[in-house]
Amino acid sequence: MNRQHLAELSAFISVARERSFTRAAAQLGVTPSALSHSMRALEERLGLRLLNRTTRSVTPTEAGERMLHALGPRFDEIEAEVAGLSALRDKPAGTVRISADEHSMATVLWPRLRPILREYPDVHVEIATDYTLTDIVAERFDAGVRFGEIVAKDMIAVPIGPDARMLAVASPTYFAARGRPRTLEELTGHDCINLRLPTYGGLYAWEFERDGRELRVRVEGQLTFSSLLPILEATLDGFGICYVPQSLVQAHLDSGALEVVLAEWSPPFPGYHLYYPSRRQPTPAFAAIVEGLRYRPER
Repeated sequence: MNRQHLAELSAFISVARERSFTRAAAQLGVTPSALSHSMRALEERLGLRLLNRTTRSVTPTEAGERMLHALGPRFDEIEAEVAGLSALRDKPAGTVRISADEHSMATVLWPRLRPILREYPDVHVEIATDYTLTDIVAERFDAGVRFGEIVAKDMIAVPIGPDARMLAVASPTYFAARGRPRTLEELTGHDCINLRLPTYGGLYAWEFERDGRELRVRVEGQLTFSSLLPILEATLDGFGICYVPQSLVQAHLDSGALEVVLAEWSPPFPGYHLYYPSRRQPTPAFAAIVEGLRYRPER
């Protein structure tokens, strides 16, 4: 097989994974028209249609899906081995892609990344921030960041921050007007600020625990947001009670701008972890990121 044929197969994998000539062409550094022409040449050479094309999308045919599943992992292995050659350099180099939410990005990931990036100027990091439970393998991320208790068991999980805690908080102005809930049941009679989870489209049910007893409370109120920062702003403005990570509101608790209720129902739990597939072959750049992010409690 000549080099042109290998290039065509590699290009096909990009198109099949991205489901788009435009996005795949941007990855490969070619024009969409040139990529489309190359795919037609591949199909003609094989005598098979590999891609279904419409004005809106590109999807693999049955033959295309079979080729993608057969060749994709092998090309990934080649890329990993080539990237691993950077071990022969004096310093780690390469790109590491990480999926994280906004809160972990702001409170843990970025503060710990800064010194790593200064130490290794040839290491490049791409971070995609969202609140979905991203499939890091399917989306071809090197790693993800989530709370330890929601990381899949088949992943390697490395702690990058201290234990976390969720707290129900509101402003003194709100409590003065509406009173303070003394039980979980009383939360349903208050204005609470909801978080909509983009992965499933539903509202986050507030999770509480006390003496081994776990309860989920579904709350109601005027406001629903899809991220934490607007929830914090609305809470500071007195629009209701929110249930958020302690690290997000600690400064406001210290200043008295917010107050906690039902703290006895909010025990600590494993904080943010960097996770990645156990079968992943770590490159020197990835290994440097993992070791630099690893949380080491002060003794």
